[in-house]
Amino acid sequence: MEDRKQTHHIDICKTRDTEIDAIICRVHAALIEKGYDPISQLVGYIMSGDPTYITGHKGARSLITKVERDEILEVVFRKYLSDK
Repeated sequence: MEDRKQTHHIDICKTRDTEIDAIICRVHAALIEKGYDPISQLVGYIMSGDPTYITGHKGARSLITKVERDEILEVVFRKYLSDK
């Protein structure tokens, strides 16, 4: 009898969304810890591209700049619209 290896399908889009979601959550937590309004700061960053909207606390600025702003918007919209 022949051993067959199972092929696993990995959804790259879902994996990337999960990574971006984790980054957004970590940045959100860092902004709250520093006393900022996280929504206002994240929107400012998305609209302007200026990373100084994001605190450097806990590496949040470095994390958020590893992701393209359009990718962040895609994840946010996908998540928002999937709840509707």
